[in-house]
Amino acid sequence: MPDLAAALRPLLPSPLQSVRDERFERHGVGLLLKRDDLIHPDLPGNKWRKLAPNLRAARGRPVLTFGGAYSNHLRATAAAGRLLGFPTVGVVRGDELADRPLNPSLSRCAADGMRLVFADRAAYRAKHEPAVLARFVAESGAEDVYVVPEGGSNAPAARGCAELGAELRDDPAGVGAAAVACGTGGTLAGLAAGLGPGRRALGVAVLRGSFLGGEVRALQQAAFGGRAGDWSVEDRFHFGGYARGGPELDAFAADFEDRHGLPVERVYVAKLLYALSVLAAEGAFPRGTALAAVITGRPDGPPPAP
Repeated sequence: MPDLAAALRPLLPSPLQSVRDERFERHGVGLLLKRDDLIHPDLPGNKWRKLAPNLRAARGRPVLTFGGAYSNHLRATAAAGRLLGFPTVGVVRGDELADRPLNPSLSRCAADGMRLVFADRAAYRAKHEPAVLARFVAESGAEDVYVVPEGGSNAPAARGCAELGAELRDDPAGVGAAAVACGTGGTLAGLAAGLGPGRRALGVAVLRGSFLGGEVRALQQAAFGGRAGDWSVEDRFHFGGYARGGPELDAFAADFEDRHGLPVERVYVAKLLYALSVLAAEGAFPRGTALAAVITGRPDGPPPAP
């Protein structure tokens, strides 16, 4: 496995941009955008930060991982395999998809050389059980695989995301709080640890349910030996669940794009920015807070300009 940074040349630290937005300024909050979406065209945002330590641990072995039909994590893993020359296997939730034409997201995975294994939902839910995992490995035809969990969130990933917190901690902008949209919790676990004392990390859940806090605690225990940093999860802004939204969220995202020229990814980033605007109005951040919103991804299309 070649040196990842030398081979892929990620943009690190990612830029931190200040934006003028009266929805925050009227409450004394300065909004900053941590442009992790610019780290790499094929492995943007937390995909780089979570995958890089896992790829180093894999040492060129085949990587098997999991995701849904539109998983950005699967796409990033497949792209890394193409760029670095190692085999990849994606276990896809939904065995009915095997009999349908591949959607654009899975087509990209296949074009990048990923072997796709379609799993029924019961088996997918049991993917961590040794017998079920062994079946997926056998179906893939790969040997000596390195397994990365769904979303890429494990202890190495959390340690990788601690570098995000450290970048914000050490930035001269004086970041007092940082927020990130959360699916599996790995980015929040590392962000909070890297920010260190005196700074707050907030995770905005994009899925329904109250499980995320427990996931973050477990990841921090595995990665850092216990709770690390001041963090919390806000679960009011999932808009009905993963990849769900509605007219209010769409209107907010379109308005933010018009105001600031930032293409807003709808599944994660739109919910994050919307949540922060509401929380600022509710007085959740003390006046004078420099608030960093981590932009973890972008809509499909060419990379945006820095």
